[in-house]
Amino acid sequence: MIDFYSESLINKVFRTNIRFNTKIDLDKVERAILYAKEYHGQQKRDTGELYYTHPLKVAYMVSDYSFETNTIITAILHDTLEDTKLTKERIRYEFGANIAEQVSDLTRVRDNKKISAMEMIQILRSQNKTELLLIKLFDRFHNIQTIHIKPYGKRQKIVIETQQEFIPLAQYLKLPEITIELNKYCELYVS
Repeated sequence: MIDFYSESLINKVFRTNIRFNTKIDLDKVERAILYAKEYHGQQKRDTGELYYTHPLKVAYMVSDYSFETNTIITAILHDTLEDTKLTKERIRYEFGANIAEQVSDLTRVRDNKKISAMEMIQILRSQNKTELLLIKLFDRFHNIQTIHIKPYGKRQKIVIETQQEFIPLAQYLKLPEITIELNKYCELYVS
């Protein structure tokens, strides 16, 4: 049985293909969803939701701005290298070298240490990887919607990082509506 989040994303991509005459590969998107579900398994978010719902929500938001199959699949798989046993080699085998590289580029662990959001954004900007910046932005946008669950100190850190890194990123990507929404969440949770 298909779940709400998977069905919502698949239906949206299907409607996008019809409405804009795009060629997003639904079979590949469905396969990526199955991989996210399988590899995230029973992992849970702080909200109690199954973890795989997060990358599906990120992909859903990304699909408003990108009609590229690879970008949507990368959004679906964006946390798998960092948080699961799925390997870059397996992603390359199943989805191709481009998606494997993109998922790897979104992994914050580099040389066995975690890099900051600022470093990640700087690297992606310097490489002109706009599609990946879009995924990072919507990853934060979804995460900030649920920070009320986090302890006070963690919330403040997320708010400051959002104000310093992600609001400027939304402006850089020329997404004023996302800039406004991020500001609202920051104001809601500041001090």
